Amino acid sequence: MDIFENIKNKGNIGQYMKQAHGYFAFPKLEGEIAARMTFRGKEVLTWSLNNYLGLANHPEIRKADAEATKDWGLAYPMGARMMSGQTNKHEELEHALADFVGKPDAFLLNFGYQGMVSIIDAICNRNDVIVYDSESHACILDGVRLHMGKRYVYPHNDIENLKKQLQRATTLAEKQGGGILVITEGVFGMSGDLGKLKEIVELKKEFNFRLLVDDAHGFGTMGATGAGSAEHLGVTEGVDILFGTFAKSMAGIGAFVACEEEVCNYFRYNMRSQTFAKSLPMPMVIGAMKRLEMLRTQPELKEKLWTIVNALQNGLKEQGFNLGVTESPVTPVYLSGSVAEGTNVVMDLRENYNIFCSIVVYPVIPKGELLLRLIPTAMHSMEDVEYTIKAFTEVRNKLDAGEYSKTQFANVFE
Repeated sequence: MDIFENIKNKGNIGQYMKQAHGYFAFPKLEGEIAARMTFRGKEVLTWSLNNYLGLANHPEIRKADAEATKDWGLAYPMGARMMSGQTNKHEELEHALADFVGKPDAFLLNFGYQGMVSIIDAICNRNDVIVYDSESHACILDGVRLHMGKRYVYPHNDIENLKKQLQRATTLAEKQGGGILVITEGVFGMSGDLGKLKEIVELKKEFNFRLLVDDAHGFGTMGATGAGSAEHLGVTEGVDILFGTFAKSMAGIGAFVACEEEVCNYFRYNMRSQTFAKSLPMPMVIGAMKRLEMLRTQPELKEKLWTIVNALQNGLKEQGFNLGVTESPVTPVYLSGSVAEGTNVVMDLRENYNIFCSIVVYPVIPKGELLLRLIPTAMHSMEDVEYTIKAFTEVRNKLDAGEYSKTQFANVFE
């Protein structure tokens, strides 16, 4: 069979593209990055931007980005860092990141997704065993899939099962002469709950392994200083490799991995995604330094975020909404209904309530369940919170009454 024909005949996530494209998939939010933006020509209150601290359009950030671009352009430095793309500014940012998260060293990465894949690839050989949480982000799953050795998965945050997998991994690693890498997240981006970092670190008393934590959603939002989930849970020293991204709280591009100096230097010379890719452009490096400075010196940004988070989550709970087990700004709202009903819930929210949020449906979550995912930010106001709670309550009542099973799109996504 021709490979293109194989694609055309295969059921996939894009099979409803004609109906979904531009609305449910690849929607265009336009205008200044803010709590309210434009969607299909109308203003909407958006809860779908990972701009936790509101830095994306902050005047100081805009100024720093503009000046850095004017001074340096987007091309410098040319080449990969190992060859010709190294600068003092890149090193300065690495030192600042390491100091902020409480690690001896840090290595700057171009992107979060490719960075995590490459971290796993670099540190694990075919004799090593990986043990990872079942709800890990796609970048972790793809890194694990590329691993040429054995891997074991444990049910989400199930420490007893993790112990069983570590027992299996220990037996195999000793036989093969390899090591064990446990991978989890600080904040799980869909459900908002925290990885059981304390309990996992405690298992080091029984098992010999290293711990890699993806703290994309925790960096900047969790902990007394915003250093992340490890700081929040008091286990910074127990996390051997800490990964963070600039794409969430820092509202930028890039990422970093922080760990002991010898391991960090190993990453510098062995991470293929960095060795064979152009260095992060100077304006993005200088912009990241400004963002980190504001994160460190303006705690009121995180305080404002959590004021909005608490108001939204407490208000929804008071109205009887199920938010699952979130312990972070990530706010999942669980409802019951078919995929078609969920489709119409989103349309009603966008068209009649002017609220833009993301929906998750089967097969990502079980049939009969719907998940509306809200991302509160420091940009939002208490008025935004109050309006959203009122709108969600009305929409839930319509859903319970069966109104969303009767609209024109009811059979499209079944």
